[in-house]
Amino acid sequence: MNTVFLLIVFLPLAGAIIAGIFGTAVFRYVGNAAPSQDHGEGHHHDHDGPRWPALLTSGLLVVAALLSWYAFFDVAVAGNTYKAVYVANWINSGGLAADWSLRVDTLTVVMLVVVNTVSSLVHIYSIGYMSHDPHQPRFFSYLSLFTFAMLMLVTSDNLLQMFFGWEGVGLASYLLIGFWYKRPSANAAAIKAFVVNRVGDFGFALGIFATYKVFGSIEFDTIFNAAPEQAGKTMDFLGYQVDIMTTICLLLFMGAMGKSAQFILHTWLPDAMEGPTPVSALIHAATMVTAGVFLVARMSPFFEISQDAALVVTLIGAVTAFFAATVGLVQNDIKRVVAYSTCSQLGYMFAALGVGAYGVGIFHLFTHAFFKALLFLGSGSVIHAMSDEQDMRNMGGLYPHLKKTWAMMLIGTLALTGFPFTAGYFSKDAIIEATYAAHTGMGQFAFVLLVTAAFMTSFYSWRLMFMTFHGRPRASKEVMSHVHESPNVMLVPLYILALGALVAGFAFKEYFVGHDEALFWGTSLYRSPDNTIVQDLHHVPAWVIWSPFVAMVLGFALSWLFYIRSPELPSRLATRHEPLYKFLLNKWYFDEIYDFFLVNPAKWLGRFLWKKGDGWLIDGFGPDGVSARVIDVTNRIVKLQTGYVYHYAFAMLIGVAALVTYYMFAGAH
Repeated sequence: MNTVFLLIVFLPLAGAIIAGIFGTAVFRYVGNAAPSQDHGEGHHHDHDGPRWPALLTSGLLVVAALLSWYAFFDVAVAGNTYKAVYVANWINSGGLAADWSLRVDTLTVVMLVVVNTVSSLVHIYSIGYMSHDPHQPRFFSYLSLFTFAMLMLVTSDNLLQMFFGWEGVGLASYLLIGFWYKRPSANAAAIKAFVVNRVGDFGFALGIFATYKVFGSIEFDTIFNAAPEQAGKTMDFLGYQVDIMTTICLLLFMGAMGKSAQFILHTWLPDAMEGPTPVSALIHAATMVTAGVFLVARMSPFFEISQDAALVVTLIGAVTAFFAATVGLVQNDIKRVVAYSTCSQLGYMFAALGVGAYGVGIFHLFTHAFFKALLFLGSGSVIHAMSDEQDMRNMGGLYPHLKKTWAMMLIGTLALTGFPFTAGYFSKDAIIEATYAAHTGMGQFAFVLLVTAAFMTSFYSWRLMFMTFHGRPRASKEVMSHVHESPNVMLVPLYILALGALVAGFAFKEYFVGHDEALFWGTSLYRSPDNTIVQDLHHVPAWVIWSPFVAMVLGFALSWLFYIRSPELPSRLATRHEPLYKFLLNKWYFDEIYDFFLVNPAKWLGRFLWKKGDGWLIDGFGPDGVSARVIDVTNRIVKLQTGYVYHYAFAMLIGVAALVTYYMFAGAH
């Protein structure tokens, strides 16, 4: 079985290395790589890249995905337990020891299934989607590297190994968001994702340092066993006495906020749309953004001890779910709508983790991966058909031309809005019930925000469907003449994801959130004895159970009224409430506020230090100042060295005359 886990983790790395090194090198050697402008989504080039890196990396990932499902049924469903799989001796320095080993438990295998299933389907889809891109080896190498980094993160047995995977997905996302590096917008988005994540990662790193300082170890088993002893104790931090566990949890959660794009650190996520569409699907469904949720779930023994940190997680989660849903209402770019929906759904997961329903949060992560990847790849299929058009205002009437894509997007939309018996219905409703069952002020607050967000989610999801596929066509005749259904290599992954979006909730709900869920999770998630939230959520009042369904129906009805029945209503409403519309359209002005307070001052400081500090002061008085004057003087003195004897004789005579004159006058005094 150890071999299975090693294969699951290292097959994507092997694919990344082979495709990256040999694909690009052979490609150059064959002379295939003509210099090309990277225009963007699916543009046709005269020189297509070589096919084998795409096929190789996809094949290896399919094997990894099948092995992941085997491991899932072996470990999580059949209940077999394994010790951590030792890979290598990694770091031994003083008291710090961190071996490289793979932690095998239910939480790990659930994440392996999510990451490898979605990633393998994204790889296959990309074979069709990127078929005309001349840089395919680079693309598939990055994609597999991204998957490997995420696998490192979810199999980590200590905080340092997790940090390695954590930074790995950060690097890979930077490379993939900025894949078309000749587009300034892609470069800007990649840098933004990288920088915003550095802010969160700074908190995560401090959390790891604090953990090591307090526990003398960063191995999970050691710190989890020692955690209860630190309950209620304080330590000195920046001159203040702070609660140890709360401080560590909040620092770790800061890292999760950056990676999982939670409120305040969310600004990078919508801009990540600049990468190719398959990248968006991978970032939003399986890797990167789920890392923060995984971190909080993995550290459940810490968060169970600190009620204050748990309250913060609930608050940030609920606010993010609400905030992102409000912004999603008015976005016009098809991928941005789905991106804000990701942001919102991550908020749901954190709200569940905050009230102690860790399994429920991971259940939503599991189901969400299927329908969110489905929606992104479906959007990619639409963009592919519409000659790279992403603005929904230029779509409409596509249903007759794209019936298969429409059907797949419909399934994704039903699952996202929580239509009864789809995957989203079981996990999302369980979260809403859990927040109510928490019976705390913060829980009630989260409950209200999440139900409101469910209404808005339904509205903007159906708005996307209606604006894209129904009504009259708003694209030019020329574009409409080229509209075509995607090839099978892009449609088959959609069918598989659609199957997951339909049955993943029903098939696994008993394991994840049923009455025997404690057996299923085993020791991978920790809940203190007085945390009975999962039992309580099965006994909430009927109106609580019905509220998300009612919210979903109302959202659908309003969307139908606005975009099918009376399509002139939205613009009238937007004109009448212009300030509110602008506020939402500009994403609550977060980017503008950050630019004003952080980005522009930093740029001004940089420019000042460059022009005044470096240019005027250092260069002015250094190489351009004193040094230059010394050179001027020496150059003039050098001119005296002519090589003519009579010049030197003349100079000596002047010297003798000067000396004689001096002594005559000095002697006279």
